[in-house]
Amino acid sequence: MSNRYYHGLAKSMMFTIILVSFTPLLIITLLAGYQYSVAYKAKVIAHLRELVLKHDQNVDSYLKERIAEIQVLADLEGIDNLKNEDRLKALHISLLRHHRGDFVDLGLVNSKGVQVAYAGPFNLRGADYANADWFKNIQERQIYVSDVFLGLRGVPHFIIAVLLESGGEKWVLRTTLDFIAFNKLVEDIRIGETGLAFIINRKGEFQTTPREDLIKEVPYLKELAAGKNEFSGLLRRRASISIKTNPATGHETIFVISPIKNGNWLMIYQQDVSDAFSDLNQARNLATVVLLLGGVAIIAMAYLMSKRMARKVEMSDLEKDMMNEQVIEAGKLASVGELAAGIAHEINNPVAIMVEEAGWIQDLLEEGLYVEDNEREVSRALTQIRSQGTRCKDITHKLLSFAHKIDPTIIRVCLNDLIHEMADLCEQRAKYANVNIETSLADNLPGVAASPSELQQVFLNLINNAIDSMDPKGGELDISTRFEDGVVVVSISDTGCGIPKSNLSRIFDPFFTTKPVGKGTGLGLSIIYGIISKMNGEITVKSALDKGTVFTLKLPAAKDESGRPDLECDG
Repeated sequence: MSNRYYHGLAKSMMFTIILVSFTPLLIITLLAGYQYSVAYKAKVIAHLRELVLKHDQNVDSYLKERIAEIQVLADLEGIDNLKNEDRLKALHISLLRHHRGDFVDLGLVNSKGVQVAYAGPFNLRGADYANADWFKNIQERQIYVSDVFLGLRGVPHFIIAVLLESGGEKWVLRTTLDFIAFNKLVEDIRIGETGLAFIINRKGEFQTTPREDLIKEVPYLKELAAGKNEFSGLLRRRASISIKTNPATGHETIFVISPIKNGNWLMIYQQDVSDAFSDLNQARNLATVVLLLGGVAIIAMAYLMSKRMARKVEMSDLEKDMMNEQVIEAGKLASVGELAAGIAHEINNPVAIMVEEAGWIQDLLEEGLYVEDNEREVSRALTQIRSQGTRCKDITHKLLSFAHKIDPTIIRVCLNDLIHEMADLCEQRAKYANVNIETSLADNLPGVAASPSELQQVFLNLINNAIDSMDPKGGELDISTRFEDGVVVVSISDTGCGIPKSNLSRIFDPFFTTKPVGKGTGLGLSIIYGIISKMNGEITVKSALDKGTVFTLKLPAAKDESGRPDLECDG
């Protein structure tokens, strides 16, 4: 077989090993990666939801506690004590002491919006709030928490206002909450590089200090607050989560939105998906590196193993070919042994003639060459001796040619010539068995590409087997050739005893023989089958008991340079 075959075999084995090794590894990696990814994302999102929900509740609790304290203060002190600035200042100091500065100031505002009493760091006694939004809103509610605004003091703040009634007149107790302390409640939610939280009102205005890069999102946040974008369905649910493209950054972003302050404010947490799932991405990258390294190792091992296995197959085939050659050689020697008796008899006849003629020459020489026709008779006897010697030479040449070591070299062989040669070689043995050999060979038969010595073995074995099947009663052995459908067909038929139907399927098996012990090795037909198969040919057999057997060989015709059958062989 050619090196291309073993190279292809190595590639085939390598790809098979890679496929068998990679498939379960890839399936397990994908399944495990998918399960881990789903579980990790669910865990991260659940963590973010719980975090936002916790801070959401903290903000609401913070506001409710401050509102409750102002309400308690109003109920316990009454309007008269609240009008007293000294008492109001004492109350403010008490609030600062117990709440670490959350209450920036306290003020009492009358029904006209004028602040009649004030305790705090600003000079706001007498301030007029009649046109302030918070003052207008408190007239319709008992309690009001404003949005963050600048107001008279010019710094961001928001107030809690409680409506009181005394003597048929309405009063408002108001307090300003520390914006910095409130802002820290939200700023504590910082995860990763991009995770942050902030609060906006229904106008899309920030109620906490915005990070600089959030300014780009203001138009988007205004649409969100107004319920005009894709988050509108989430605004009434606590800690609702969605993953969408942030139009301000163009990145896939996790949004956690929760309404606070009775739905007037929205707490929003956002974080880039790549940042939120950075550990997952690192795990994926690590798994990819491990998979690639494993893949490289698998490919390297597959390459080395396939080369090694292909080399072993090649060595095994070489050993098998050598063994086959030895088997064929042994079969050939056995055939020579079978021919020996016939060859010896065929040589014995011309040798006897030569001995007789030599004795006659000797007698003539004793009489003298010049007596009558002695000189002409001596010349005739010498010619006869030369003729019989040539005959012996031809016989031994054919035998030696056949007995020569098998040569596997492939050349163009003319079957008709080779069949004539093998028929002549077996002719004497056929006479002893009363077998008549007839040949019917087609003219202009194409040559075949084969080893001549191997084809000699094929035809000699088939002819000898046919002769054996007809020995001793005799019969007819017909050998014919023809060319049909691009192949050379050779038929060898005999009128022998035939082959039982039960044995037809086994006749090409090694060491199977129906001959008596010592008469056959059971290798002849097995050798023939191997030689014909190696030529990409086909051998079939038909047989009937007591009627005879026909072996048919189909051999590919040799091609000329144009790809057509080579018709140079002349039958």
